[in-house]
Amino acid sequence: MKQVTKISVTELKEMAEKMFGSLVKVDVDLARNIVLVDMGMHADGEAYLLEQGSKQNDLWGLNLHPDKYGTDEFIEFDSMINMRPSQGNPSKDVLNPEIKAAIIKLIEGVVYE
Repeated sequence: MKQVTKISVTELKEMAEKMFGSLVKVDVDLARNIVLVDMGMHADGEAYLLEQGSKQNDLWGLNLHPDKYGTDEFIEFDSMINMRPSQGNPSKDVLNPEIKAAIIKLIEGVVYE
């Protein structure tokens, strides 16, 4: 698991090959603009971020598909940590379009070709 401010698509591809083959698990803290990459489970990153002072409501899990960089399929919003009925998100997907847009903006600012 690694906190990043910038990461290349090449680095993501290397991480994907070591772990899942086609994807890299990522957790973000939208309030603190933190991106955590390369973990076995989103819950691992979530626990780490909570220990570092993040608030649950600000944390979201996603998968990056480095081979699909530059397409709408690059970011996959699918994680058990996203299931928060009390926050209006009863799905593994991120249902709020504003939160989804904020995640996309954060990832676009961190990942480069």
